[in-house]
Amino acid sequence: MSSIQNTQLPVLFLLSMTIGLADAQEVCFVPAPAPNLENLLLDGQIQVKSQDSEINQDTYAKFKGKVEIDSNIAKITADEAVFNRQTQTLKATGNVGFIDNYITVSSNQVQLNRSTNELVIEDSIYQLNQVQGNGQAKKIAIGEQSGINLVESSFSSCPVDDQVWRIQASNIELTPDQSRGVVKHARFYIKDVPVLYLPYFSFPVNDKRQSGLLYPIIKSDSSAGLSLEQPVYWNIAPNYDLTFSPRLMSKRGLQLKTEFRYLTEGHTGQLDLEYLSNDQEIADNSDRYFYRFIHQGQINENWQINADINGLSDDNYIIDLGSDYYNRADTHLFKTVGMSYFSEDLMMTAQFRDFEVLGDHSDSYRALPELRLNYLTELGANAEIEVHSELAYFESTDTNAPTATRFHIAPTVRFPYQNQWSEFVAEATVMHSHYLQENVENTTFDEEVTRTIGQAKIFGALTFERTLNLFGSSVTQTLEPKAQYLYTSFEDQSNIGLYDTTRLFNNFSGLFRGQEYTGLDRISDNNQITLGLTSRIIGADNKEQFKLSLGQIFYLADSKITDISKDEDRSALAAELDWQIGSKWYAHTEAQVSTSTDKIERSSLSLEYQLTKDKIVQVNHRYIRDLSSEEINQVGITASWPIAPNWQWVSRWYHDLERNRTVETYNGVKYESCCWTISLVAQRRLSNRFDTDGTQSTDEFDSGFNVYFTSRNLLRDGLFGYRRPYLLN
Repeated sequence: MSSIQNTQLPVLFLLSMTIGLADAQEVCFVPAPAPNLENLLLDGQIQVKSQDSEINQDTYAKFKGKVEIDSNIAKITADEAVFNRQTQTLKATGNVGFIDNYITVSSNQVQLNRSTNELVIEDSIYQLNQVQGNGQAKKIAIGEQSGINLVESSFSSCPVDDQVWRIQASNIELTPDQSRGVVKHARFYIKDVPVLYLPYFSFPVNDKRQSGLLYPIIKSDSSAGLSLEQPVYWNIAPNYDLTFSPRLMSKRGLQLKTEFRYLTEGHTGQLDLEYLSNDQEIADNSDRYFYRFIHQGQINENWQINADINGLSDDNYIIDLGSDYYNRADTHLFKTVGMSYFSEDLMMTAQFRDFEVLGDHSDSYRALPELRLNYLTELGANAEIEVHSELAYFESTDTNAPTATRFHIAPTVRFPYQNQWSEFVAEATVMHSHYLQENVENTTFDEEVTRTIGQAKIFGALTFERTLNLFGSSVTQTLEPKAQYLYTSFEDQSNIGLYDTTRLFNNFSGLFRGQEYTGLDRISDNNQITLGLTSRIIGADNKEQFKLSLGQIFYLADSKITDISKDEDRSALAAELDWQIGSKWYAHTEAQVSTSTDKIERSSLSLEYQLTKDKIVQVNHRYIRDLSSEEINQVGITASWPIAPNWQWVSRWYHDLERNRTVETYNGVKYESCCWTISLVAQRRLSNRFDTDGTQSTDEFDSGFNVYFTSRNLLRDGLFGYRRPYLLN
């Protein structure tokens, strides 16, 4: 064994060649084992091992037979190596191998110039070690100052034995301290067929955000026709960027889309603008637009600001042109700006709240402004007091509609108690409201209304446990009864308008809510007892396998508010079930059953079979006896299943049993390998377009076809509304 001191090897950064790799590499790429470079060598030292050596003290050192040249950053193997002391060059020949943390190279010859710190590798085959990437090069020249230059080289992220695509280039240059590499005379091949030639292009060489072209988006549907969208990304600064996406539609023309994002130490936000000039599919060729501004900011430890402002040119914009932020079922777009204060006992918010209403819906009231204050503190003796108050001014886009200023304050004294097996809460609340209403001449409302309502509530819950032997396994079963008595005094509220108030639907948890309305314009009078029972089965791994909840309200007196007056002395029986049936089947169901007619009022059912992460079949059914005088009765099937190696199929089908028609179909297939991916999606669904008087169509359908070149989760992206029905804790 011989050694040579103070010979340097430059660090290879060919890792930066990992450009344009498919996201699938995270799944199917297995990094090569890191080379064992542990030794006692210092920086700049190399150690040579060989079977035979010949050393001339002043001119050269020659090594033959299983030559190994080690440093603390790389390793070279060869049949023969010669170190010329006069020219300060090291030349290795014959079955040469080079390896470091980033790259493994096989070649015929490697030459290192110590004086210039340049490394030249001839006729090489390389494989990147940390990411998927490989290729060949006639010459690889590496220098500390000049960087990396690959001459007559190729690159692909596909496996070596299955190169679906590759880039062949005359030169690939990677310069130190530069964020982009340069490729000259590049030919792009699919298999062995050349499909594209570029005399010059640049590419990012690290994981930092870089300006450039993103993947195009190709779609075809009956509304816009064939559309091609080409996003262009501009990395303005480390905390600012802009994506500009021109979209050409065969039926409608050119749409311009921009997305601007920013991030500072305490604030983050995004501004989206979309504009279509002279829509060719509309008779008057009108201009169409959409805007969205989102902001969240932390002023200091206690103060926050936020904004959510959205707007569009017409009701059918989202339906005709699509949206990354809304879907065609949405009826309102938010316009909210606010400021919040948080401390240990106090929470205060001030905001302006408005809506963009789509279609023929009743005009919504906007709160300009709305101030809320909540205060919570302990009184001693395990008691606490909470004060909720708010001040709001409501106005509508309908100039003939009433306007109102509402002040509300509700102090609550509460006595809570809780331990591992029980919970008890007793509370009393006084709700005082004052309204100043204008423009009420043609209504039954009064210009000034003062309302004071008292409420008392007692809630208790217990938890019992026992150990069972179920199907040969030891499990824990719980029995959790809960009861609530609620009394709310009555006051006539028919002289108050409805500004932020609508009816609520009850499920099991809603039975204990104690309020029939959202908002404050109607506070229901109550004299009722609510009973509920939950039972769980918990496995040895402390995971819930089964949960069943039943509950019902018993009315001791009928409500005096006309809108919610009831003929029965009890509510519908509310039930919820979550069940893990074995290791692959999951079920979730909710139902409300009238105990006077024994008819189901509302129900939903989800049954899912999940063999693996990508093998899923889910069946859903939804039923509502009366929703705005219509009966809803729909069944749906969602499936995701691999159909061949690298191929995934996703599908959804929804059928309206009431009208005996299919309301939506969705089929998508995705091919994903280690080096490329493509998704093809076809769908047909109700268009939901609005006509000139704002009425939404329920008979017209829209169909489309999309192509995606990036890796996508079709189950999440395409199957809107999918969720696993297994809701156990």
